[in-house]
Amino acid sequence: MTEKVRPIMLLLTRLALGVIFIAHGWNKFAVSGLGATTRFFESVGVPLPAISAVAVATLELVGGVALVLGLLLPVFGTLLALNMLGAIVFVHGEKGLFVSEGGFEFVLVLAAACLTIAFCGGGALAADRLWQGRRETTRAHGR
Repeated sequence: MTEKVRPIMLLLTRLALGVIFIAHGWNKFAVSGLGATTRFFESVGVPLPAISAVAVATLELVGGVALVLGLLLPVFGTLLALNMLGAIVFVHGEKGLFVSEGGFEFVLVLAAACLTIAFCGGGALAADRLWQGRRETTRAHGR
């Protein structure tokens, strides 16, 4: 039974993560804006804050879309987990565990979920599975 449910659970996890990252990337671009994101990054000591703001906003937006589509999951899952590690180091780490105190519990769960998707796959309806299926079919036919 577990193996039958696994692809659906990975799909739901991937979609939830994707929506969260899309929302945060969009917020950095369009709601608070890159200027405010840059100023915030500067205030917490993120290196090269203007470049980092664009890079993080782009990664969150594009990476979120990639998660929703199930595309290049090992790459985007790992990059988004590293992004969350940066959020722990620069923003949340010194505030402790609990999110109610500005702590790192939420970003830690996001990082862990991203690594799960990166290394366990995206489950049902993942674009990566389509390519893997084609590669396996090609190998089976000796191409």
